[in-house]
Amino acid sequence: MTFTDDLKKENEDIFQMIFDHPFVQGIGKGELPKEAVEHYIKADFEFLNAFIQVYSLALSKSVNREDMAYFHEQIQFTLYDEVKPHLNFSEYIGVRFEDLQGHPLPPSGDHYIKHMLYHANMGTLAETLGALLPCPWTYLEIGQKLINKYQPTKEHPFYKWMHFYAESGKETEEMRKRLDVLAANSPVDEQNRIKDAFRKSCQLELAFWEMSLTCETWSGELAVIK
Repeated sequence: MTFTDDLKKENEDIFQMIFDHPFVQGIGKGELPKEAVEHYIKADFEFLNAFIQVYSLALSKSVNREDMAYFHEQIQFTLYDEVKPHLNFSEYIGVRFEDLQGHPLPPSGDHYIKHMLYHANMGTLAETLGALLPCPWTYLEIGQKLINKYQPTKEHPFYKWMHFYAESGKETEEMRKRLDVLAANSPVDEQNRIKDAFRKSCQLELAFWEMSLTCETWSGELAVIK
């Protein structure tokens, strides 16, 4: 059993809670409140901007060209390919994607990116990957499980979204392999920090879905849905 196999086993409870979340199940059913989808897109656009920054910091920690090329490719994937599921959601709510960019992050999203940036700035490359991995891994499983459960046709409003993530296994597998190699050569205290970073990212993934469904805002502010 690999290090990332252990991570998955230790966090299966959170993975299941994410899949069972009403927002995620709403994707499968093809029925979601439009204001919740809008809140999600606004937050996820800024979240992915931060994800790119974390990849850039990981690239700066790389010591060989293979790792540099990998993180460069992941930056390109996040910049250009992950626009596709956002466009699918934007079509569903009938709002231009460009109008959903540049909005402040709600508390849970803000917490999540600062958690990742902390490990990217203060921790090792392995810790950084530990903080990053739950995002692509949980989305891969969401896409695959939703397709298996709901068997969506091309007429399903979120058909493109589900298939995009269900077919992202290559990206997740590559990140897992890199983390397995790094963790195998890490002392126990570093492995524990990786595990802590991974679990907190899983918990923050769950919080992100809840934040979107409830249209979470900062205390003292009102949600403004255009």
